[in-house]
Amino acid sequence: MAVTYRLGRGALPSLPEASRPAVSPGSVRAGIVHLGLGAFHRAHQAVFTEDAVAASGGDWGILGVAPRSRDILEKLREQDGLYSVLTVGGGADRARTIGILAGLGHAAGDPHGVVAAIADPGIRIVSMTVTEKAYRLDPAGRLLVDDDLRAQLTGQAPPVSVPALLARGLIRRRAAGGGPLTVLCCDNMQRNGARIRGLVEQALEVAGADLSAEVAFPSTMVDRIVPATSADHIRRAAAALGADDAAPVVAEPFTQWVIEDDFPGGRPDWAAAGAVLTGDVTPWETLKLRALNGVHSSAAYLGALAGRELIADSLELPGMTGLLRRLIVDDIAPTIAPPPGVTVTGYGESVLERFANRELGHRNLQVAMDGTQKLPYRLLDTITERRRAGTVPVWGALMVAAWMRFARGSADGGAPLPLDDPLAGLIRDALAAAPDTPAGVVGTLLGLDAVFGPELAGDDVLRAELLRWYGELDRHGVVATVKGLG
Repeated sequence: MAVTYRLGRGALPSLPEASRPAVSPGSVRAGIVHLGLGAFHRAHQAVFTEDAVAASGGDWGILGVAPRSRDILEKLREQDGLYSVLTVGGGADRARTIGILAGLGHAAGDPHGVVAAIADPGIRIVSMTVTEKAYRLDPAGRLLVDDDLRAQLTGQAPPVSVPALLARGLIRRRAAGGGPLTVLCCDNMQRNGARIRGLVEQALEVAGADLSAEVAFPSTMVDRIVPATSADHIRRAAAALGADDAAPVVAEPFTQWVIEDDFPGGRPDWAAAGAVLTGDVTPWETLKLRALNGVHSSAAYLGALAGRELIADSLELPGMTGLLRRLIVDDIAPTIAPPPGVTVTGYGESVLERFANRELGHRNLQVAMDGTQKLPYRLLDTITERRRAGTVPVWGALMVAAWMRFARGSADGGAPLPLDDPLAGLIRDALAAAPDTPAGVVGTLLGLDAVFGPELAGDDVLRAELLRWYGELDRHGVVATVKGLG
């Protein structure tokens, strides 16, 4: 079908029926403020919410807030808040338009407007996908309060950060009698509900306030691979829709959302959309963080060192799939009590199958971002539990050694590797002052208290295993090392 028009409300009647929104755009009032308008939210929670409203009704439109960039806001405004989700893999492309966005906001440009929205009694859920670093938490869960954040929390500066938006919004809501609210973190952090509760309590303490009993912080586990949208994806979305879309997102067919059911102000009927509502998210989130995210990061660091671009390329290295299976079976599985009806090894096999989906174009460097924020939950928790059990986590140690080689800044072939990480400056300075030897690099990076902590940093057995693997990677490179193990 030739594309002749731009996606927007006026284009909807001309779209294929299967590509039209499940709810009429503009027909549902906002009941949710969502911080973070990135691709993941638009391909995951927004889709679940639209399906829930289509199934069971309710005023659960989403007021989407972009934290910093105006680019996505401008594109969505030009399209009446509409965008498409292009599902790739497992057959022909499928494009679906999403119409659940009931409004748009910009935290950096209008933080007080976002605060007012959180205080609005019509809003009953504030959800978030802003990545780990936006919460400003250290590995122990303490809020990192500097002068700038203190000024935001106390009203001396605009509340542009996530902690300040939440704290100032809750203070204003309580003063206005806004009613019960749920704060729903949808980022990949273990016990994310409890961590965000702790963040908000600490932020309110700095602001001179306390937390209302009417605010709940349920934990969640989210899962859908949503890679960066390429020019090819934009062309394919247009072909599937029959309309140009400046803001499509691309995703795999698989999607999962597990939610602790604690919503004092009500919630959409997400169960009708396929979400799992439960009293305890922990088994699900542990399974996902370790057996999916941990494996994802491992493949990314090894693949990037080997000069491969995509996660799918990493899995095609001789021996890689076998090595990742060993990581799952020998190190990860013994640390997990999975949900009923699920096995860690079976889940791991499905993960490897999903990662091999070349259609996703998931780049190693994208997955490798923010390693110091991700490692504790994805790999180091597994290693800590194995060490406490008196076992040497051989394969987990190899993956951490791969991150250490990655952090040094060059691939096996000598090409530079960017370190996109909140601690990048600290890491670069520390490595520049250390000997460029396995002992120098491993010792320096183990000394990052914000990442490893004293238990792992002082573990001589783990240190020896890291030195061994770092040396293997340094001498032989990833291709030869992995080929000999798989």
